[in-house]
Amino acid sequence: MLLKRDARDPALAGRLLLGLFACVLAWPLGHLAGVNPTALVEPANLRVVGSFLSGFWPLAHDRFFLGLLGDALLQTLAIATVGTLLALLIAVPLAIGSAVSLSISAIGPAESSHWRTAVRQTLRALTLLLRGIPELVWALLFVRVFGLGPSAAVLALALTYGGMLAKVFGEILDSVDRRPAQAILAAGGSRFEALAYGLLPNAAAELISYTVYRWECALRAAVVMGLVGAGGLGQLMDQSMKAFNGGEIASILSAFLLLVLLSDALSSVLRRWMAAAPAQGHQRWITAWGLVTLAGFVCIASWRHIGLDLGALLSDRAGSDIARFLREFIPPSQDPALLAKIGSGALETLATSLVGTLLAACMAVALALPAAGRNGTLPKALTRFVLNLLRAVPELVWATLTVLAAGLGPFAGALALALHTGGVLGRLYAEALENAPPAAEIALRNSGAPRALAFLYGALPEVAPQWLAYTLYRWEINIRMAAVMGFVGAGGLGQLLYFELSLFRLDNACSVIIAMLLLALLVDQASARLRRRMG
Repeated sequence: MLLKRDARDPALAGRLLLGLFACVLAWPLGHLAGVNPTALVEPANLRVVGSFLSGFWPLAHDRFFLGLLGDALLQTLAIATVGTLLALLIAVPLAIGSAVSLSISAIGPAESSHWRTAVRQTLRALTLLLRGIPELVWALLFVRVFGLGPSAAVLALALTYGGMLAKVFGEILDSVDRRPAQAILAAGGSRFEALAYGLLPNAAAELISYTVYRWECALRAAVVMGLVGAGGLGQLMDQSMKAFNGGEIASILSAFLLLVLLSDALSSVLRRWMAAAPAQGHQRWITAWGLVTLAGFVCIASWRHIGLDLGALLSDRAGSDIARFLREFIPPSQDPALLAKIGSGALETLATSLVGTLLAACMAVALALPAAGRNGTLPKALTRFVLNLLRAVPELVWATLTVLAAGLGPFAGALALALHTGGVLGRLYAEALENAPPAAEIALRNSGAPRALAFLYGALPEVAPQWLAYTLYRWEINIRMAAVMGFVGAGGLGQLLYFELSLFRLDNACSVIIAMLLLALLVDQASARLRRRMG
């Protein structure tokens, strides 16, 4: 009987082994992540959550609070915009310097030089450092140096997003066809002309599209950083949560959700506009200059709103404050007791990220089917609304709620990751299903196979590699988020870092941040290797 089943399904043995391995791995991961589903239904936790949620209605709407909310909303927009602008100023030279396709030796004939390779590798290492440290950690450090306010959030976004943009910009430029640049060189053009007119125009639409996407992400990050005193909606929410004012929290969350949905809609309109722009001719340049002019006005207005003073940040006084901070921060502590805590926290953080990602993948699979329109139009619309709601709320905001439901510890962090990432993966899974070739599934249905089997053996094999790639990519992001979940009591390295910074033990904090960076790089490498093997 088993042989007959294997004959019909040659992949059955591999699937059984993979399932068995997952079951064996699940127990230690669940133990490290403190998985305890019964905590969600304990009467004490249910009373706390019920009491907290009951205070959400009615929403706060008095004139004084709405004034504060409006100002915080504008400040969050300004932080995201200026932070993305500064990130671009960091990312562009890093991407140009580290991209192989923009090196002189790669474009045309040039003498080989080891120093060029060394510079390129150094810039890539700097890019890894910037994006490896979560923006919330940068914000916490800048708050310690420059004090409370939006300046810390702007600088934190500039560094982390500068590294992220530089990495992706470099990958985009490396994937561009080099033949136009080589043709310009062969015709006697300068190397600058080859770069400006041969490579960059072909990548411009993709570069702009990714920048707009990063601005969307910066809005969510700006709210999260406010929870550590870096201004905007997050700081106002932190004040309301400490006062247990449910009406104000509900109003802030509603305003933030509206902001995220509007930014998503604006981003989609901009991307469609750019895609519809003619590839050549004066209309393309009108579109480009229109976008540049609009972005310039928004950046100037945002800069003025938050009152960012780069002169003050670069002054002698600021320099002396930074120098004093670095003297206490470096070198990192090597205390054995601390290193033992870091090792334990790193394992807890890794388990939290894995459990949260796995739970999110399960949730995404369940929601992707109706979101792809397989159950009708109304379920599709409702499910997509749920997915937008889940991914619109940042992980750290979810964590403040899951801590109430599950108690302090890594399980709350895993649940928060699962809720946000489930919304992200659900949307990606649904889009992959909609774009998958339907021929195999249709053939199975026409042959009389049940709907479930037609999906399992017709549609699922088409989308499974893409789903797995999306899941691994989100795991890379979740390891960084799991590392900061402890700021709200969700365990791991974040909780240890928050504890050390609260006691002003900056050398200990430096050791924890190094551990965060190494853990993030380890997961990046593991995820990249798995994706290459799948490819």
